[in-house]
Amino acid sequence: MTKLFVRWFRRNFSNPQAVILTVLLLFIFLGVWLIGPIIMPVLVAIVFAYLLEWAVSALQRKRIPRLPSVIFVFLCFCTISLTIIIGIIPLAGKQLETLFGDLPAMAAQIKTMLLALPDKYPEFITKERLENILQQLGGNFNNIGDVLVSFSLASFKNIVSILIYMILVPLLVFFFLKDKDKILDWFLRWLPSERELSTRVWVEVDGQIGAYARGKVVEIFIVGIVSYISFIVFGLNYALLLGVLVGFSVLIPYVGATLVTIPVALVGLIQWGPNETFLYLMLTYLVIQALDGNVLVPLLFSEANNLHPVAIIAAVLFFGGIWGFWGVFFAIPLATLVVAVIDALDYAKSQPPIETD
Repeated sequence: MTKLFVRWFRRNFSNPQAVILTVLLLFIFLGVWLIGPIIMPVLVAIVFAYLLEWAVSALQRKRIPRLPSVIFVFLCFCTISLTIIIGIIPLAGKQLETLFGDLPAMAAQIKTMLLALPDKYPEFITKERLENILQQLGGNFNNIGDVLVSFSLASFKNIVSILIYMILVPLLVFFFLKDKDKILDWFLRWLPSERELSTRVWVEVDGQIGAYARGKVVEIFIVGIVSYISFIVFGLNYALLLGVLVGFSVLIPYVGATLVTIPVALVGLIQWGPNETFLYLMLTYLVIQALDGNVLVPLLFSEANNLHPVAIIAAVLFFGGIWGFWGVFFAIPLATLVVAVIDALDYAKSQPPIETD
């Protein structure tokens, strides 16, 4: 067994560059995993600074000095953030509170609709079977109050954390943008000098990660705004809340759109019943999803690597389970990074070993 491991190690890591790349990735992964919750504001600020660097670089290419470019981009970032925090989140929260208050009436309406099914479709469902299902659902509905109380207490406990994020993250984003070169020079000083393979992987993945992240932000806004406007036109209840959910559903490929269809369909069905308005709403929603998948995604992510759907879902589950929201957000770029690392290690195996002192 030991000889097999030694042969495998020599075959895959005979090149020192491959060892350096592997150790560097393991160090970063374990560092984020172990101390990530402690330094999470710093990591969030790094993500935002990385996304905003594209806009700063674009202004610099137009011969605008870096400091004015940073100030302008940072002010735009703060304006958009404040608009979301002050304008959208309170309204969505108010609609969520209204939804919680309407849940008992909605549950009663759903129960009434279900009780009518045995009379309409006796060949598919019996009254006894339906009563068993309703008894199980009744127990879950009785627990809604306890869940809401727990949710409120957890939210109250997180107020201090939210305030810290609101102060620290913008401050860190500004300094990361302003002193980017100094910070990178300090960081690179601690890395091994023989890091050509690591640099090659970063150069290959950097453009794809940046393009994907910026495209995903644009996709969230476009899909969310178009969905919200469509829901407003139909007069759908909780339009803003559902629009936000539809927008963020694009974070989880394939699964997100399917999951968010359930609340949209339930709210529409309870509000109007199975009539023409409900059918037109669902048709419009399906058109939005089709345009997103067949027009917007190819347009925004034309340069992204083509990953197999199984690989994408596995990446979302794995990285989302480790790093939560940010793991889901960067699941596809991280999967692309894994592919790039595998390709780089294959390339390193084909190269002759580098003699080191």
